[in-house]
Amino acid sequence: MEILHHGAVNGVTGSCHQLKIDDAASVIIDCGLFQEDEQRTGGNNALAIEFNIATVTALIVTHVHIDHVGRIPYLLAAGFKGPIYCSKASAQLLPLVIEDALKIGVTRDESLINTFLKLLKKQIIALDFNCWQPITLASKTSLAKLRLQRAGHILGSSYVEVELTQGKHNHRVVFSGDLGAPYTPLLPSPKPPYRADTLVIESTYGNKIHQGRKTRAKVLKQVIEKAVADNGVVIIPAFSIGRTQELLYELEQFIYQERKHNSVWQSLNVIVDSPMAANFTAHYLQFKALWDDEAKRKLNAHRHPLDFSQLITVDSHKEHLAMVSALANHKQPAIVIAASGMCSGGRIVNYLTTFLPNKTADIIFVGYQASGTPGRDIQQYGPNNGYVILNHEKVTINAGVHTISGYSAHADKNDLLNFVKRIKRKPHTIKIVHGDNSAKNALKQAFLELLPSCNVVIAE
Repeated sequence: MEILHHGAVNGVTGSCHQLKIDDAASVIIDCGLFQEDEQRTGGNNALAIEFNIATVTALIVTHVHIDHVGRIPYLLAAGFKGPIYCSKASAQLLPLVIEDALKIGVTRDESLINTFLKLLKKQIIALDFNCWQPITLASKTSLAKLRLQRAGHILGSSYVEVELTQGKHNHRVVFSGDLGAPYTPLLPSPKPPYRADTLVIESTYGNKIHQGRKTRAKVLKQVIEKAVADNGVVIIPAFSIGRTQELLYELEQFIYQERKHNSVWQSLNVIVDSPMAANFTAHYLQFKALWDDEAKRKLNAHRHPLDFSQLITVDSHKEHLAMVSALANHKQPAIVIAASGMCSGGRIVNYLTTFLPNKTADIIFVGYQASGTPGRDIQQYGPNNGYVILNHEKVTINAGVHTISGYSAHADKNDLLNFVKRIKRKPHTIKIVHGDNSAKNALKQAFLELLPSCNVVIAE
């Protein structure tokens, strides 16, 4: 057995890991897109599949964020015809994500896109959580099966158990995907596996500790109230799936808490400017069975945490441009949630171009900003009234810039340690992926202190 890494080793994007079962068979876990700086270190062509797929018998998808699935079209173009295993919710979301990625980065030709999506859907096999699925291998000497467990990161997100058997020997490999933080809105926390002989684990926040949920909610509420006191616009960059729905959940809670008071929350519009986010929100509603107990109690009380009266969804590009113009001209306080989460494209760019020079505007970051992205530049240079390059133009930053890290959908250092602590049969080897160098090194040291006899390595 061998594990090769074709992404997420020089940063936090491009996740793609190949588990070589033997000389004749392997599986791939995720096949994601690189972003910005990491794209430049992802190979001669960061989009191309530059590794040999001759032995690859299956692709396993942990979740549908673009940095975990964005290279799937290139994998299929390289000749992969095997099954694509994922959870039932991910099976519905994956074609939506890939369709959007194709339109943005490949082609607007509807015929080509539809042809590809038909091919993709034929290869998707939707699995229930906590059920073993045999993997068909060409090898006559090895057996393999996989099981998906809930990861609590976004709707449908999973970590993956792969059990390999050769003769009387078996070995269980666990791939964490992206693990969710405990006590986040909507989704329950991940429960660790009983056994992991080899663990491949993310380290996005391997050197950070998040704020508690009550604290971060209080901070978010205070920042928004202060930001709109001068009738300014609050802009929150957020990915269309996961973060957007969690934010809506929290904002509905603030509105509900203030329902008996004559406060700004009773007239404050919450604008989601993303047809994709609206589509994903509909799927969150469809899969209410995957929500945590707190969210289900709100539904039973006839509250609608993802579909409340002050929520406005912007659909077409024409409506988007009209909304940007209306907010710029009417000095009306509002909260705008738009993608992309790292400000590297999408509708958020028009909002930033318009409002970053405005002193009454505020930008709130609630998720990780990768090195080289406009989001990281705004975080770094905004507090000193610096600038950021958007659409090849220099945009001065006069708006307020805030970061609330507690809203990350990723587990923090303590969460990652607890995930390993609670594995009954501890791993002999831990491979650390998906993080900046400082995060990976800090997590490695913490794992070595926790499990002194374990072989802890940073993947290369």
